[in-house]
Amino acid sequence: MTIKTLLLAGGTLLGSAAAASASGFQVNLGGQQNIGMGGVGVGLSLDQAAMFYNPGALAMVRENGVQVGANFALARGTYMSSNGGPERHLQPLVVTPFNLYASFGPKEGKYKFGVAVYTPYGSQLRYADQWEGRYALTEINLQAVYVQPTFSYAFSPRFSVGAGLTMLAYGSANIQRDLPLPTGPAHLTLDGKADFRVGYNVGIFLKPTDKLSVGISYRSQIEARLKGGDVSLAGLPAAGSPSAGAINSQFTATSFDSTLPLPAMAAIGIGVMPTDKLTIGLDASLVMWNTYRTLDFAFSGNNGNAGPETPANSGLIGGKNISSSKRYYQDALAFRLGGQYKATDQLILRLGTAYDFAAVKDGYVTPETPDADRVIGTAGVTYQPTPHLGIDASFQFERFVKRTQTQDDLISNGTTDRVAGTYRTDIFIPGIGVRYSF
Repeated sequence: MTIKTLLLAGGTLLGSAAAASASGFQVNLGGQQNIGMGGVGVGLSLDQAAMFYNPGALAMVRENGVQVGANFALARGTYMSSNGGPERHLQPLVVTPFNLYASFGPKEGKYKFGVAVYTPYGSQLRYADQWEGRYALTEINLQAVYVQPTFSYAFSPRFSVGAGLTMLAYGSANIQRDLPLPTGPAHLTLDGKADFRVGYNVGIFLKPTDKLSVGISYRSQIEARLKGGDVSLAGLPAAGSPSAGAINSQFTATSFDSTLPLPAMAAIGIGVMPTDKLTIGLDASLVMWNTYRTLDFAFSGNNGNAGPETPANSGLIGGKNISSSKRYYQDALAFRLGGQYKATDQLILRLGTAYDFAAVKDGYVTPETPDADRVIGTAGVTYQPTPHLGIDASFQFERFVKRTQTQDDLISNGTTDRVAGTYRTDIFIPGIGVRYSF
């Protein structure tokens, strides 16, 4: 058992090819109206989803309201080994990020209180049996739920600010991979829950004229900390067999700790309303991934190495039992453009597009996050049967640029704890939501 097979487990904590609409493993599915417009929202005050995109705009949403929405993300991914062989496919799984918003305050007043519940990280991915990277990853299931109490205040009809506490109320990760043992394949599962953590989301909203609005927002980084996660193995030699002692002594860990940065993001947005029926939005955002340098795991015992400490397994024994895998992510820009047209009092139509730049550098791509520059197209519709009730539907399609890394890339970067080859991913994301204002 080599150090790289242990490090492969460290590469699968909170990422997935099913991460939708943003670089790395971030998800940008805050509200159905915004999704239909390419994900814009920082410079607009459409509805209660402003708490996600720009808390400063909430005070400009005059009506109180409650809304709930869900998306159904299906990733179609393929992998082709650099050594040739058959094309491997992700098994079809549906991921369901959701959101819930409620806001309250005097209709003609200057302030609004609100609470938001949403899933900024969450995905599930499973590769085909016997694929070439099965010793890096076979399956991952991530869940993360944020709760954000929010307050927004309008100093004037043209200027408002807002702030919310972003609380990681629930987070979990289940990571699985195969192990290449001399006695046959075994299977490793890491399963952990994240500690409660708190950050913040702040924003400013300015409306110089009735036809122009501008917003700025900043969401802080949160450190997702998994402590005392379970380590379980299947397929180890049975006790008493000739090879049991030598092999099983390499796998004595029963728990692990790990920390992953959920990065900060800054964004600016512009809204233009040329007519009463047409609204256009443009957003630019920067996700500050450069804080994600390595992914480290601390195990309670051996987890793939035993025996005297050497340069090859340094840090894995002697009471440390640490694995470290390079990430070296880079900050990632994204640009979004969209619009909506009010065809009738009951029907609103939307279109949008976006381009997201990859956070993962060449030679650092991992199976659980085959990140790449991505082109996004969206569409949406609202049917409003009454002035107080709205039904929103959206559809988003993402195409990742084909991403190839060679074995020479991995050797040059010291990242041979992952596999060489070519990744290609498409994601299909329909969504539905219901709004009620009062």
